[in-house]
Amino acid sequence: MSAHEFIAGIPLVLGGNVFGWSSKGDEAFAVLDAFYEAGGRMIDTADVYSAWIPGHQGGESETVLGEWLERSGVRADMRIHTKTGMLGGAELYDPARVLQSLDASLERLRTDRVDLYYAHKDYPELDIAQIVEAFDGAVRSGKVRALGASNFDAARLSAALDQAEAAGATPFAALQNEYNLVARDAYGEDLQSLVTERDLAMLPFFGLASGYLTGKYRTEADFAQSLRGGRAKELAGTNGPQVLQAMDEVAAETGASHAAIALAWLVRQPGIPAPIASARTVEQLQQLLDFTRVELTDDQLGRLSAAA
Repeated sequence: MSAHEFIAGIPLVLGGNVFGWSSKGDEAFAVLDAFYEAGGRMIDTADVYSAWIPGHQGGESETVLGEWLERSGVRADMRIHTKTGMLGGAELYDPARVLQSLDASLERLRTDRVDLYYAHKDYPELDIAQIVEAFDGAVRSGKVRALGASNFDAARLSAALDQAEAAGATPFAALQNEYNLVARDAYGEDLQSLVTERDLAMLPFFGLASGYLTGKYRTEADFAQSLRGGRAKELAGTNGPQVLQAMDEVAAETGASHAAIALAWLVRQPGIPAPIASARTVEQLQQLLDFTRVELTDDQLGRLSAAA
């Protein structure tokens, strides 16, 4: 499967991290229905979502998505992306454990295949050949169409691509690292060059910086009012206020929401066909979808980039 065959529908990957956590039941199903009706065809999740919540084990998001896929009957239209590698340590990348984790995800997702399966993090202590072999086995099982790497740096991703080529294994076709207007270190120029030269698709997570780039987090009181406020404050860093000021100006010029501006900026960056963003409610989803109608000028893109 080539690098972009798992890209479908509108250029947005719906983040599944909220499902089974802050978005449940009918509310979650309404978001998923609205996403599909708007032309959304890509959903990203992971076996670890949402193990950070007391009483959760991981897999809660996949379970909600599986229920929706079964009840909606749209599995054939969708590109389902999931990940493994966070619910333990390096032992998770033993070939047998990767297959075991894959089967558990498929059971929760109520499907027989995953369109894009990620190594959710790198374990630098492992020989890259072991990781390549383990995930190639997932493809050879017939249950995975394409592979991705998440939280990999340029050196290790390059080594993985070279190893796959030398071994005749399935290469990583996608990268999922953190990247947004206020956090750019995890997708620097070295990775941008690698992704574009090797024709990978970069699908960045935290595209809205845990909500900071929606513009609703500006004071300590704002950060304290949300479950994600602490992470938004952390991502804001020292350049957050300058970025929001530039976004305020572009919002005044375009009439677009801050969320739409943040995502529109992302898809104009090298190697990024679609960002990942999550929505707890249908209203939040509609705000995200607005970005597909935003046309930023070169001047506006430059000002946004310079602000960070």
